[in-house]
Amino acid sequence: MSANIRSVADLDVTGRRVFVRVDFNVPLSDSGAITDDSRIVAALPTIKHLVERGARVILGSHLGRPKGKSKDTSLLPVAARLAELLAPLVPEVRLTDEPVGDGARKVVMDMRDGDVVLLENLRWVAGEEKNDDAYAKALAGYAEVYVNDAFGTAHRAHASTAGMVKHFAAEARGAGFLLLREIEFLSKLLGSVRKPYVVVVGGAKVSDKIGVLENLSKVATSILIGGAMANTFLRAKGLDVGKSKVEEDKLGVAKNFLKTAEANKVEVLLPTDVIVAPGIDAAAGRAMLVEGIPSGEMALDIGPATVKLFRERIVTAQTVFWNGPLGLFEKASFAAGTMAVAEALAACQGTTVVGGGDSVAALSASGVADKISHISTGGGASLEFVEGQELPGIAALRMASEKRSSL
Repeated sequence: MSANIRSVADLDVTGRRVFVRVDFNVPLSDSGAITDDSRIVAALPTIKHLVERGARVILGSHLGRPKGKSKDTSLLPVAARLAELLAPLVPEVRLTDEPVGDGARKVVMDMRDGDVVLLENLRWVAGEEKNDDAYAKALAGYAEVYVNDAFGTAHRAHASTAGMVKHFAAEARGAGFLLLREIEFLSKLLGSVRKPYVVVVGGAKVSDKIGVLENLSKVATSILIGGAMANTFLRAKGLDVGKSKVEEDKLGVAKNFLKTAEANKVEVLLPTDVIVAPGIDAAAGRAMLVEGIPSGEMALDIGPATVKLFRERIVTAQTVFWNGPLGLFEKASFAAGTMAVAEALAACQGTTVVGGGDSVAALSASGVADKISHISTGGGASLEFVEGQELPGIAALRMASEKRSSL
């Protein structure tokens, strides 16, 4: 999927203004402090590479879902943290007071080789999410080279991820190191995959993951399903799951998937036992076979027998993809299954890929994140990628026209 996409390392950037779309949509505390800077850290290799080559680096990102300009969605704390991370290589990271306009333009015009400027929140302008061409052209007018290093937004056809790319010549656009790494590892989950290939899918809704399940059932050896979505599959097989969460309108979808997987000779493993409790606020639960879930209780985690079964498949695999927790992992009483899956991936000697969102949070809590081959920076983007969808931000790097704008 990375065919015909240039690496930032192959672009002519010395002495040139380079617009880099980054994903600095970091979580903030109520006081406005950054609580997790991993997305900023992930972009550093590309930024440092450009600085060291004497580029004039213009960074663009969004933060939150602002409805126009607002203090609580300003990238000011991001600029401060980025400056700390880039010191002493970069003496200062300047933040513009707006994403486009005379003020921002002046800051960009005053840049020297090796300087780094961060544009204010791109979504302060409605044209970003609308992929407005006038806004895209204004952003493109700042630079001579375009680099996308924001995989987390690559599935959005926005002005900064897709619209502005057509204003750059083919030889003046490419992907940053983070985006290239995402493409490299996620591509290993499609097509000719090293087997046994185990797919572990959890989370709440079948509707969120059915596209992934259907596409990967064409290539996977085994598909392990947990989390609340497993309840829908168990119900589809005729089991009574008590008051567990079930998507009643997706029972047909679940049945059809199980038939398709069987036709494709793909093993689908559902929980054989679960941890049940009267409700999500229960202090503790108890293990129960799925055939015996009481009517007044609900499944909140996979049970010990299922953990053993899942672990056996994972540790012997050559390729593993995991997306979604296997239970209500935010609560210690119902986190054992998810933590066990994380530890099984860490013990696997094959290629292990974890796809964003809650799975990453679970990995962080388990303390084994450094033993995983690749942890995706994009939840929704990684899911759409392995569904086989064409991501606009990646497609634009290949398909943009030769036309470009410049200052």
